[in-house]
Parts: sequence; C-alpha cells; structure tokens
Amino acid sequence: MKVYFVSDGTAITAEVFGSAMLSFFDVAVETKSVPFLVTKDQAEGLKRQVNLEMKQGIKLLVFYTISDADIREIIQSCDCHCYNLFGDLLSPIEKALGVKAQPTAQKAHGMKEGVYDGRIDAINYALANDDGVSVKNFKEADIILLGVSRSGKTPTSLYLAMQYGIKAANYPITEDDFSSSGLPRVLKEHKKKLFGLTIDAQRLQEIRTGRMAESKYASARQCRYEVDEVESIYRQERISFLNSTKLSVEEISTKVMAEMNLVRHRQ
Repeated sequence: MKVYFVSDGTAITAEVFGSAMLSFFDVAVETKSVPFLVTKDQAEGLKRQVNLEMKQGIKLLVFYTISDADIREIIQSCDCHCYNLFGDLLSPIEKALGVKAQPTAQKAHGMKEGVYDGRIDAINYALANDDGVSVKNFKEADIILLGVSRSGKTPTSLYLAMQYGIKAANYPITEDDFSSSGLPRVLKEHKKKLFGLTIDAQRLQEIRTGRMAESKYASARQCRYEVDEVESIYRQERISFLNSTKLSVEEISTKVMAEMNLVRHRQ
C-alpha cells in the first residue's frame, strides 16, 4: 500500500491527519509527501504518476489539503481513492459559524507571527535549559521535568516547546542527589513547576547499553537503583510523575499538559 500526502502548503496537516486515520489499520504503508503543489501542471503531473502506479498494480490512497478548486478537481480525478481532508469539515463549520470559509494556499497551514515567535523562544529556552546546564532561568519555566538520565526529559521538553510553545526546562536527578534528603536545593523554590518522568529499569538498561555498553551506568543494578530512588523522591515530595516506558513523546507531552494544567500558547 502506498499513500500520498498532498498539499499546497507544507503537507504537515495531511501527514498528521492521514497518518492518524491509517493507524487504525494493521497494514504496511509506504508514504510520500508532496508539499507546495500550487499549479495545475503540478497536479496533472502527480495524477499521471498516481495513475501509472495504479496500472502497475500498486494500491494507492491520496490524502490532500488543497485550497484551489480547480487543482482539487484534478487530484480528485486520479484513478484511486482520494480524500479531501478539509472538504467534509468546512461546510458544517460554515453553517455553525454563519461565515463563509475563505481558504487560500498556505493560510490553512500557516501560523500567526506571534505564535511562531513564541514557539521559537520556547525552543531556544528548552535548548538553553536542557539537562540542568543552566538553572538561573528556572523562574521563566512553565514546567521543569525531572528524571534519571535517558528517561525522556529532553525530547519531551523539545516537543512541548515546538508543539505547544511551552517553556520546558529539565533537570537530571543523579546519584549525588540520592544522598541528600528530598529535592536538590535548586529545585525547592520551583516545586509547583516540577513534574517527574520515570521508566522501567529494564528498558532504561537497554537504552543506556546502546550508549555505554558494559559500564556501571548501563548495568541492571545501577538502573534499578536509580529508578527506585527517583520514584522514592517523587513520592516523598508529592511530585506528580509518569512512566514513559511504553509512551511516545506525543503521549507523554499530552499527559504532562493535562496533569500540570498547562495551556497551549496561541499568541
């Protein structure tokens, strides 16, 4: 099965929406994104390619977000199943709002300048405050993620920044922190912003072995010790925490947003 994600913009919307629907089906899929398709010639070229592959016996689906009606018509006339991801939604929304939709190329996929700038600031913040490198800017953080090394702090921080505009710092809980009682001093004044990540010891060992095989850092004993100790701190300090073992970074981030009552930065 081959799937095309086609758009007059970046094709990210088509990819996300289409992939979400395909996830319900246990089939092997080859995907191809076709962004910035804005002319009839481009559409006709894609149609020829799709029809040729259909003749070769390849099963095809096309998910598309196209603003221009003439280009949509060309795409829809391909010899395969084509799905206009906005088509079935815009009409009932128009009726509900009492306003006619005016989609234009790029507009449906674009981002307000203020939102874009805010997310860039959040990404820069996450990078500058990764892994406890700098703690002086913790007052600016929307959230501070805690966890042992390789428990998912950095990818979650970056995803929160990129997708939600959240300023997420993260701080590694190390063996040195286990010798003292409770939280490291630098974190105590920011307790309301803290959220913990944990991970199954076996999975942690697998990840660390891939980086530093045959080291104390990657040993089963060390991994079990660190996980037990960090979870003890979370419980002692009543810090909400989440096991990241079987969750994607998208799922982790969504759960963190909900648990901490964080709000997506839209402006």
